Amino acid sequence: MDGATQLKPLTILGVTGSIGRQTLEVAAALQIPIAGIAANRGSDGLLASARRVPESAVVAVDPTPEEADRLRAALGSRVGFGRDALIRLAATPNTITVNAVVGAAGLEPTIAALGAGNRVALANKESLVAGGPVVAAAAAGGEGEIIPIDSEHSALWQCLVGERADSVRRLILTASGGPFRGRSRAEMATVSVEEALAHPTWSMGPRITIDSATLMNKAFEVIEAHYLYAIPYERIDVVVHPQSIVHSLVEFVDGTLKAELGDPDMKVPIQYAVTYPERKPAGLAGFDLTAADLTFEEPDRASFPCLELGYWAGRTGRSAPAVLNAADEIAVAAFLRGAIPFPAIADVVASTLNHLPVVDLASVDDVLAIDEQARKIAAEYVEVNGGSG
Repeated sequence: MDGATQLKPLTILGVTGSIGRQTLEVAAALQIPIAGIAANRGSDGLLASARRVPESAVVAVDPTPEEADRLRAALGSRVGFGRDALIRLAATPNTITVNAVVGAAGLEPTIAALGAGNRVALANKESLVAGGPVVAAAAAGGEGEIIPIDSEHSALWQCLVGERADSVRRLILTASGGPFRGRSRAEMATVSVEEALAHPTWSMGPRITIDSATLMNKAFEVIEAHYLYAIPYERIDVVVHPQSIVHSLVEFVDGTLKAELGDPDMKVPIQYAVTYPERKPAGLAGFDLTAADLTFEEPDRASFPCLELGYWAGRTGRSAPAVLNAADEIAVAAFLRGAIPFPAIADVVASTLNHLPVVDLASVDDVLAIDEQARKIAAEYVEVNGGSG
């Protein structure tokens, strides 16, 4: 029997984004059926994806009235609308839920998919950063599982397969350093949006690209690692690796280092997440080790304070990581529209963390409530302090 026919169908949430589009390509190459696709808006991209997979259900979460009318006319009963439709799609039984939704809106689909006993191929950082305690409880309470799509976490996952938890000394996440590696905070005060979006090795969406430039993305990955692998924060390290060839490493108690290496290509971790524990041919050329120069350095925590803010929020726990995420989203949006300078992103986040008390999170509603509060506080800080840095 063809191995591809044994793979479960996929539901792809966030199908019009970079991860969603690449997941469609991986699925086509492996002949994996698509049970459903979803996007926030009813864009041309969603309609084109729906026509590409004509047997799938389709969800547009927040389309304009014109977009909704167009989707109904083109797709008929295949299309649904709203957050509830997205959650139902995520909980489609006997599927793999690829969660590439952007922002805190991805939390509820993750919970719904886990509740249905599905595998969640997770590219939505907010699920674990903002809702870590809630997601951990949902994963522990059912038959669902999380396999990460992030290249760094896919690397850690692969390095840990077959290893005992008590044999791990530390996890080492690699960071490219972003476009401003080597610059001081003062030197970054006047950088442009275009400069910040020019990532040296990866092609990603605007928010994650800016988060990479501030090292906030790595802060989020530290928090994710804590929840994915049940490792305390003092045993999770970050090292700058500009070539982005070593995607992350695990150090074991006997001193052995195990790493996963390869060219920067998100199709590899996407495919691994949907085929695990098997491996399938990916059609990629072999990696040329002789062409790779690998260098490593300590992150500059003074110039890039977002990394330390992430460690503080992670160690503090409870609602602090959710506040970190929400404040960062507001700050990044403010920078992208020119309301604050680049270094002020960290200032917005730090001020919001200092302003809000830390509380317990027992439900999705708790997470969404603290997310809303943090966004409001961060937005007020931007309004009052915009232009400073």
